[in-house]
Order: sequence, then C-alpha cells, then structure tokens
Amino acid sequence: MSKESQVIKQRRKKAEEMEQAGINLFPNDIPRPQNIAKILSEHEGKDKAALENLGQEFMVAGRIMALRKFGKVSFCHIQDSTGRLQVYFARDTLGEDKYKEFKKFDIGDIIWVKGPLFRTKTDELTVMAKEIRLVTKSFKPLPEKYHGITDKELRYRQRYVDLVMNEDVRTTFMKRSRIIHLLRKYFISEGFIEVETPMMQPIVGGATAKPFKTHHNALDIDLFLRIAPELYLKRLLVGGYDKVFELNRNFRNEGISIQHNPEFTMLEFYEAYATYEDLMERTEQLFAMIAEDVCGSTTIEYQGQEVNLAPPWKRMTLEESLIEVGCIPADELRDRDALKKRLEDAGVPLSGDEVLGKYWTKLFDHLVEPNLIQPTFITQYPTDVSPLARRNRENPEVTDRFELFITGREIANAFSELNDPRDQAARFEEQVANRGDDEEIPPEIDWDYVNALEIGMPPAAGEGIGVDRLVMLLTDSASIRDVILFPQMRPEHIRRER
Repeated sequence: MSKESQVIKQRRKKAEEMEQAGINLFPNDIPRPQNIAKILSEHEGKDKAALENLGQEFMVAGRIMALRKFGKVSFCHIQDSTGRLQVYFARDTLGEDKYKEFKKFDIGDIIWVKGPLFRTKTDELTVMAKEIRLVTKSFKPLPEKYHGITDKELRYRQRYVDLVMNEDVRTTFMKRSRIIHLLRKYFISEGFIEVETPMMQPIVGGATAKPFKTHHNALDIDLFLRIAPELYLKRLLVGGYDKVFELNRNFRNEGISIQHNPEFTMLEFYEAYATYEDLMERTEQLFAMIAEDVCGSTTIEYQGQEVNLAPPWKRMTLEESLIEVGCIPADELRDRDALKKRLEDAGVPLSGDEVLGKYWTKLFDHLVEPNLIQPTFITQYPTDVSPLARRNRENPEVTDRFELFITGREIANAFSELNDPRDQAARFEEQVANRGDDEEIPPEIDWDYVNALEIGMPPAAGEGIGVDRLVMLLTDSASIRDVILFPQMRPEHIRRER
C-alpha cells in the first residue's frame, strides 16, 4: 500500500471515530464567517494594545493549510478565498473536550473559529480560538507544502487542488474575472446592449473553422455548436439595434495547443455607422484601460518581454508586413508558383487549390506573426479570404479589415461589414464552390442571413476579441490552459482509493 493510501485509510478511520463520538463531519448550520482579507486590511496595522482594546470577537472559516500541534497549545493557518490567517488554540481556553476534538483535525480540513485578535511573540496577527467547529472533513491529503502539484497535466485535471495550493493560480483567475467585468462594463457604458445568440446553429457560419456536430431528436435535424455568433449579431443590426455585444463561448473542433482550446471565450461587438478604423481606436482605448486597472500600467511584461499597450499602436497592411517583416520581394507576392514553393520549403501543409489570399495568410502565419511582439494592426486582407468584410473602395482586391497581434499571436479580428446582399451572396457562392475538401469552410450558404441583408443592414463595423488570449497577456500566462479553469483534456481513468 502506498504512503498516500495509508494516510487516506488512517483519515477515514479517524473520521469514523469522530462520527462515533458525535462530531458532525459535514454540518450545515455554520454561522456566516467574516472575510479574512477584510480583517487583515482593517487590523493588520494595529499593535497589541490596540487589539486588546477592540473588545471584539471575530468569526472566520477556512481550510487548514499548516498545523503545529503541541501539548497544551497549537497553531494553524487557515485559508479562505481572500487570504490566510493564523489561529491559536489553547486547552485552557477551549476546554479539555474541545481541545481534544481539535487535535483530531488534519491539514485540509475546513474549520470555523470564533475569538479575539491578538499578536503572538513573533508579532503575527492571530485569532485566539474560544469556539471551534469542524466544517468539512477532508479524506485525502493535500500535496506537500513545498512540492505542490508539479505535474501540469494533474494541475489542469484537478484544478480544485491547484487552486487550494497555488496563490498565483487563484490570482490569475481573480484577474480573469476582473478583465471580463471590465469588458462588460466598458461596452455597457458606451451604449452597447448585451445579447445572447444561439449556441446551437443549423448552418455553420461567421468564421472558417471545423465545427462540432450534434443531433436534435425532436426536430430530427443536425445542429452545430457555433464557431462564431457573428451572423446572428448582425441580424440584430438589421433589426434596429445599433450597438450590440456578446461575451460567451465558441466551439471549434481543432487541435489543442498552448493557444487553442476547443471551447473558448470570445467577445464580439457590432456598431452601426462605425468603420474598422473606428474600431482600431476603440480597441486601443479598451486594452489600455484594462491594463491600467489590472496591471497598474500600460507597460507590462509578458514571458520576459516588455510590451507597451499605450496608444497609438503600429499599423501595417498585410502586403507591407510580408515585404518588411517576412522579407518577401514585392514582385513575388502575386506569383503563385513562387509563393507555393516558399510554403513547401517551409513545410507548411497545402491542399494545392488554395486561393492567392490563402498563400498570403499562410506565409504571414509562418514568417510575420511570431515577430509581432508590440501591438500591431495588420490591415487590408485579401477579399478572397475575407468573405464577410467590405471591399476597400480604392482597391477592391482587399477589404477594410484588421487583425490585432500582440506577443506573436492574434488577439482580435475586425472589419467594416459587408452589407450589400448581392456581393455577400456572390462571395458565399464562390466560397462554397471553392471549398473542395476544406472542412473549415461552411458547406452551405446561410440564405436567411442574405435575406436579412436584403431587408437592409446599416453600414457597420464589428470585432471579435479572444478573451482567453487577452487574459494570457495580462496575467503573463504561457498557455491558454493556465487561464481556463477546466481546460479540455484527454479522458483519463481515475482509480479511487477507498
């Protein structure tokens, strides 16, 4: 039997003995405790005399994270969602029976205590326990304090333990919550209304990605988990809402990497009478505001690199970036054979029937994107890879579109919306006709969306922001799995020790 199995067996036996002694291991009548962080903020600066003069007792509850048992006195540190606090237990204060009960407690148990604050000989703010109750009995030991969970796979699978043991992880997800709050607050303050659009859609649309497929029994139809909410949000512009946003999940049946999770969070917003250039300014303003709030500055550090989020940000066309950063001669950019050879030499997979714009974006992904560390807007994407974007008035071969790159990865995608139903229908038809074996391109046309455009959609611009990647940036997290509480993992059989 392993050491851990022995400990679990001992804990279960101890728990049985405690129940036989009349101790409720999982009570539900615990008085509501006070917030540890609030107690610390209000009383950490007070000296011994000031604490004695309070004449107040405090109720706190938390998980035992450290425990030192002696003969007549003992100490422990308990942790709630806001912080840690030391608790002092004395046999003479608690009484013989309650002190004996306390000595049965283990690291990992959740307890409730009540008593005054005082300072120990080492000047640590401490609660003197006058009352004590077990809140929840822990049957399994926590990882060792100085080793924690070193296996990242195990950390992701057992996030509940990861959160208990690692303050940095708790802080990351508190920041994630703050970032999402700030995103929502910003758009509401700017006059946008928050909406919810279907997660299950009868036709794939709004992006190019392989979807997850399911079947609805009552309707007897196949449905797809959405890859994007775009076409539904733009229907709302047709319906008369000038500013809408949705902050929710998308699903793409793609590989898993440090940048990709099949279930991820996106913020998409659409604004009538705005252009993609307006959205560049809005994005700069939004990111700078969030960085100031969450990080205290628009200059942050990400994986050892300094990133300056203060506006204005650099802007380059896709063509300029391929020439200046990718070092591709300008006269080669319209030579399909030359571009194909470059991609083949680089080991980039090709189907052989890509449109020219696809060669550009694949070369960009390989040669340019990894080098865009500072915030950079890449504009004027080819029309043949931008089926929902408005053509540029001066050059109809490109669109009024941008993608935002920071620290070598895409963070946002936006464009002035195509609202001509004739052009949209023709592009949809061309996209389906050229689909071939590309499972990322929708296999059918959303004619209802074309019908909505025929009713009339005002000129508008829209943007999608990858929330997980934004959180990665602002929490200095190397992997998307570090900012998703329960990332998708390959199933693993877990044998329960009993």
